[in-house]
Amino acid sequence: MLNSSQIGALSQIVGQENCYADKAHRLAYSYDATRASHQPDLVLFPRHEADLQAILRYCNAEKIPVVPRGAGSGFTGGALAAQGGVVLAFEKHMNQILEIDMENLVARVQPGVVNMEFQNAVEEVGLFYPPDPASQEYSTLGGNVSENAGGMRAAKYGITKDYVMALRAVLPSGEVIRAGKKTIKDVAGYNIAGLLVGSEGTLAVLSEITLKLIPKPALRQTAMGIFPSVKAAMNATYRTFGAGVTPVAMEFLDQKTIAAVEATYKKGLPTHAGAILITDVDGNTPEDISWQLSQLEAVFKANGAETFYRAKNEEEAAAIWFARRNASPSLKHYGPTKLNEDITVPRSRLPELLDRIEAIGQRHDHPIPCFGHTGDGNVHVNVMTNKKDAVRYHNAEKAITEIFEAAIELEGTLSGEHGIGLAKAPFMNMAFTPAEMALFAAVKKAFDPHNILNPGKMGI
Repeated sequence: MLNSSQIGALSQIVGQENCYADKAHRLAYSYDATRASHQPDLVLFPRHEADLQAILRYCNAEKIPVVPRGAGSGFTGGALAAQGGVVLAFEKHMNQILEIDMENLVARVQPGVVNMEFQNAVEEVGLFYPPDPASQEYSTLGGNVSENAGGMRAAKYGITKDYVMALRAVLPSGEVIRAGKKTIKDVAGYNIAGLLVGSEGTLAVLSEITLKLIPKPALRQTAMGIFPSVKAAMNATYRTFGAGVTPVAMEFLDQKTIAAVEATYKKGLPTHAGAILITDVDGNTPEDISWQLSQLEAVFKANGAETFYRAKNEEEAAAIWFARRNASPSLKHYGPTKLNEDITVPRSRLPELLDRIEAIGQRHDHPIPCFGHTGDGNVHVNVMTNKKDAVRYHNAEKAITEIFEAAIELEGTLSGEHGIGLAKAPFMNMAFTPAEMALFAAVKKAFDPHNILNPGKMGI
C-alpha cells in the first residue's frame, strides 16, 4: 500500500482533481474484460507528457508499480494492477488527435484517443485507418498499440504494428525516447518502436503515437458462404488467398456458434450448416468488386459451399454481419462461464486445428464453440463451463491447456490479438525456449531495471 506521503507527492504532480485513492475509483479501475480483479492503490489522470515524466521518476525512486491503462477492455488482464501501485488512466486528458497530415498520410495522436473516433476523423478527410478491434467503439489507440490489436480487416490490411510509424514514450527514469520516424523508410538503429508495440506497457509509457494512413477505398460489398462442415469452410479460407483474392475480412462461425446466435436472436440463420464464412471485399470500381466476388464464389463452391449470397445493400450487409458481431454474447446459451482464448495458426493449418479442438471438447465433455478471423488464422476458442462446478471447471482449464498445445504444435501462437497479460503468462514457457524467455527478461531489465512497469505480465 502507498503511504500518505507517497500519495501526497503524486497528488502534487497531477493536482488533487487528477489523483484518487478513494474506494470507488480503486474498484472501478480494478477490472477489465477478464474474470480477474486487482485494485490499485491510486488512480492518476496524467495531463501531459511532463506529468508522465514526473510520475515515473518518482515511482521509480520509490519502487512503486505503475500500470498504464486505456479503456480496460482487454481479455488477458494486461491493464490490471496485479501488484497494487498506481494506475495511469489516459481517457480524461491525453485523448487528443494532434495532427492529420494530408501531405504525408500520417496522424499524430495521444494514447487516450478512442479507435472509432480516430477512424471517423480520418475518414471525414478521405483517409482510412484499417485496424478495427471488436472493442473499437471504446478501446484506445494506446491500448491498441500496447496489445498490438487486430480486428476483422486484418486479413487484407494487417494489424496495429503495420501502421505504427513512430512513438514517443517515457522510460521509468523519466527520460523521453523517440522510437521510429515519420518517414516511410528508416533503418537507422534498432527498431525500438517495434519492441514497444505489443509490450503491454511493461517497457515504457506511451505519450504520443504516429500512425500511417491510407486512402479510403470507394466501394465495399459483403457476402456469405454456407458450408456443410467447418473443415470445408477452413479449406475455402486458405484456398481463397491462393486464388489471388485478398478479402478485407474473412470471418467464420462454426455450427455451435450459429445455433447459439439463432437461439438468442432469432435471425433465421442456417442452423443446419456446419459453418458459415462472412466476407467483405473493397475496391474503387464496380468491376473490381464484381470480379473479386466471382472469384470468391468459385472457390467457396469448389470447396463445398451450398450457397453463396451477396448482400444487395448496406442493410443486408448489416444483417449478415449481425451474427458475427453478436457471436460472443450468444454463447451463454451453452453455460454461464466462458473461457475465451484467441489462438492463431497459419491459415493452411486451420482445418487440422478445428478438428483437434472438436476432439478436445469431446474428450473433456465441454462444448467449445469457435468463431473468428479465419482470414488471418486467428480463432476465438470458447470453452463453455460452469465455474461453480469445480470438477467441470478444472476439466475446462485442462482443455485450454491442450488447445494451446495444439496451436503451438501447428506452428501457431498463444495469442493473435488479446495479448499475454496475466491470463496467459503461465503458458509462455510452452511457447518459448528458456533462451528466448531469458532474452525477454533481459530486454525488460534494460528498459525497466526496477521492474515497476506493469510487473507480473507476459511471464517475465
